[in-house]
Amino acid sequence: MTANAFQPKHLAYKARVEESFRKQGVMETLGASLQLIEPGVVDIALDWAEGLTQQHGFLHAGVVATALDSACGYAGLTLMPENAAVLTIEFKINLLAPSAGQRFRMEGRVLKPGRTITVCEGRAFALQGEQEKLVATMACTLMAVSGREQLRD
Repeated sequence: MTANAFQPKHLAYKARVEESFRKQGVMETLGASLQLIEPGVVDIALDWAEGLTQQHGFLHAGVVATALDSACGYAGLTLMPENAAVLTIEFKINLLAPSAGQRFRMEGRVLKPGRTITVCEGRAFALQGEQEKLVATMACTLMAVSGREQLRD
């Protein structure tokens, strides 16, 4: 999935995403890590772990949705002004195949940034050895929130 050549509004967007990501307890719980940060683009990786599975041993759909939501949210944050925080206001996920793999890559890509609303898409890939399989897609709508001191990214 490729992204358009967007210009960040905050020059330290990468450090900002990294700092915010470290604050997310859920990403730490999942064992997730940032793999790629560019304007309008974020990839998150995580390894298969038994504690993240559903009853058949596949990565749980809730885990897939959580990691994709963060990938999309941080992709959007890369393009937001310094004083804006990001919040997801809606997403839809399509689960295309069981999430079976040793490792997973969640891609978040901005499709259309806006002053208040940003639209993103996400894709989840299961990696097994050299094989890579698309297992889920997400449509995600984000809101840039300004003027609320308790919301800072």
